[in-house]
Amino acid sequence: MSARILLIEDETAIRRFLRVALESEGHDVLEAASAREGLAQAARTAPDAVILDLGLPDADGLSVLQGLRGWSEVPVLVLSVRADEAGKVQALDAGAQDYVTKPFSTAELLARIRSLLRDRRSAEEPGAEITLGPLRIDAAAHQVQLAGDPLSLTRREFDLLWMLARHAGRLLTQEMILRSLWGEAHAEDTQYLRVYIRQLRAKLGDDAANPRWIFTEPGIGYRMASE
Repeated sequence: MSARILLIEDETAIRRFLRVALESEGHDVLEAASAREGLAQAARTAPDAVILDLGLPDADGLSVLQGLRGWSEVPVLVLSVRADEAGKVQALDAGAQDYVTKPFSTAELLARIRSLLRDRRSAEEPGAEITLGPLRIDAAAHQVQLAGDPLSLTRREFDLLWMLARHAGRLLTQEMILRSLWGEAHAEDTQYLRVYIRQLRAKLGDDAANPRWIFTEPGIGYRMASE
């Protein structure tokens, strides 16, 4: 169950220790030493999970978590020296999936990461359906209906719509979409993405100037209507 995992941790020794442990499980590990770098890395690389230290030099880790939750549902495991219950509740309420107190055991941390990744992949299993008002998307059948009428989408158009709908109401950056659906080689092909967004809007009967379904944040990305 290999995955791309982002470490947002300012202590070099801990990052090195975690990298060795995670790579031994076959994971691809990315690193950031500050809040600002961590958010930028998350937007660029669309990690499968994030390990987040709350004590960062340029901002509290909770602000990173809140920033992530503005556009991403990536599972987050919080690391902290704070063992008090109030601190754990605050992090979990802010959107973290799990909380590990320093010092921690490698075996426990890896087990927690495996659990996060299993939960995420279960949520992404085909067979789910999403309904947004008159729009119904069936992942198992790869079918889309709008007000009861079937829409004919290409595989790529369907994947793009599914990704936007799964994160309805949240802003997805262009880089996140491109890396997730087209891979690293197309991470900067924003014009490529605009073509597909235009095609998808046309099939949804959406007007870019007065959108009902897909909203554009110029220079940043796209957001699907939540209802």
